[in-house]
Amino acid sequence: MPQNFTFPQRDQPLLLPVDMREWLPEDDLVFIVLDAVAALDLGEFRRRYRADGHGRAAFDPEMMVVLLLYGYCQGERSSRVIERRCVRDVGYRVICGGLRPDHATIARFRTRHEKELGGLFSQVLRLLAAEGMVQLGVLSLDGTKLAGNAAQKANRTLPQIEKLLAEAAAADAAEDASGRSAGRSHVHPGSAVNAGSRCGCGY
Repeated sequence: MPQNFTFPQRDQPLLLPVDMREWLPEDDLVFIVLDAVAALDLGEFRRRYRADGHGRAAFDPEMMVVLLLYGYCQGERSSRVIERRCVRDVGYRVICGGLRPDHATIARFRTRHEKELGGLFSQVLRLLAAEGMVQLGVLSLDGTKLAGNAAQKANRTLPQIEKLLAEAAAADAAEDASGRSAGRSHVHPGSAVNAGSRCGCGY
């Protein structure tokens, strides 16, 4: 009797759900972070942009905040790696709704709003604690222990979060200085880059 295998059908067209949120389970961390940020006042972020609507449209600050906070929850500090995740990772793609901010845009947003991000990250943790999603005391986020004292002022930036943002800035600076893109380390040279060459189609 021949061996019985199930083979992947990589060339099979798929009809994905119309609503990309259905790509993830209902209790995924993406939705927790989305809901938490949506409940906060992002006026300080929005006031930094032109009110007359002129110029090139900027990415929605709420989306960018969620993108960074979710990335940091996943242990990502590099803007280049987060850029790559926006193409390859379902969670990041749902957050961005099909948009693809590049690493320079992500890094500029973090630098431009670093103070606000620090305070907001603290607020998110406390909001999750108030909703019973996490326990007060010591919160573990990707191995980084964060104090969860609800008596602290809501806008106070926890020292650990300041360290996290500093790590993100250092990661971007190191990659810029090295002259290489960590987010493109998966790209292979030559014909392997072209899908037509890989399958021998010649287009």
